[in-house]
Amino acid sequence: MKIVIFAGGSGRRLWPISRQKSPKQFEQIIGDQSTLQLAVARVRHVYGAANIFISTNEQYVEIVRGQLPEIPPDQIIGEPTRRDLAAAVGLALAHLSHHATNADEPVAILWGDNYMDQVDNFRTVLQTAETLLLKKEANIFFIGETPRFANENLGWIGLGPEKGRLDGQPYYGFESLTYRPPLAECRRMFAQGTHVWNTGYFVTTIGFVQSLYRQQQPQMWRQLTQIQAAIGQGNYQETLHKIYPQLDVMSFDDAILQHIPAHEALVLHSEMGWSDPGTLYALKEAINPDPAANVTIGLVKVAETQDSLVYNYEPDKLVAVIGLEGMIVVNTGDALLVVHKDKIPLVKKLVDGLDGTELENYS
Repeated sequence: MKIVIFAGGSGRRLWPISRQKSPKQFEQIIGDQSTLQLAVARVRHVYGAANIFISTNEQYVEIVRGQLPEIPPDQIIGEPTRRDLAAAVGLALAHLSHHATNADEPVAILWGDNYMDQVDNFRTVLQTAETLLLKKEANIFFIGETPRFANENLGWIGLGPEKGRLDGQPYYGFESLTYRPPLAECRRMFAQGTHVWNTGYFVTTIGFVQSLYRQQQPQMWRQLTQIQAAIGQGNYQETLHKIYPQLDVMSFDDAILQHIPAHEALVLHSEMGWSDPGTLYALKEAINPDPAANVTIGLVKVAETQDSLVYNYEPDKLVAVIGLEGMIVVNTGDALLVVHKDKIPLVKKLVDGLDGTELENYS
């Protein structure tokens, strides 16, 4: 099976840890490896580096090569500009199609900015999906996380009836994809056990998803086929830079996933310890969800403080906090952020406001 790990986002909601020049997936925000390195480590020993592809922005290609020297250089796919995920997934599949032996070869779509602490469960689910795909039980398998609470900051997958089990792992019919539903709806779904968190991971075949591009996004499909025809040729970069910026800006869900007939899909889920630390407080919850606990990195001293994240990236400076609750404090070499957990959505707005100003280099 081929693996594609997407690592092209800018991650501004994790500022100032994550920067435009080095987004969150490349930073050591959990442990001593980046989340991208952790994502590759989860699958490398099962599938091999020769079957792993990384999709990123061209400006990050050298960072990826430095962090993942085991990945063949031609399997690091650089987007010349951001055109959202419909374009990015389509480009990645064009490269996979160039490398694959046939269009029915399985492919897993994964993301490079997630955290997971039950890796064995994840590998079991991934291998189960591959086996069921090869048995033609469905054309696409969505992989969910068994929900731990009513999280309004994630997407949810609606479960149909249980369709069967493979080596004890159940799989279910597919009902729906819902992106960040209201909290009341999340509470209802969580209480009823009818939905699971959407990790964004899925297993399918190259040919199946490309057929959906051809049917649902014919203009984008024509443009992608022109790029695919140039892969491995001397004019690839010229063709890519000419055509890719013309692709429509669309989410992959809107362009492709929402058009998949329910009978073509199945759902697997497990307790993988998965989380998407897309904000600084979500990062705190991912590392330690206990509201009485603090999460710290670096030279930090806390007193009478709870439910806070304090990161200090300056080795010769002490950061001391007293009497805080639900606060985020991040100190880097050139920026200091102090924000209450309830005001986290304003971080991205603040950083976006730096664009085009004399402070843009801090973004």
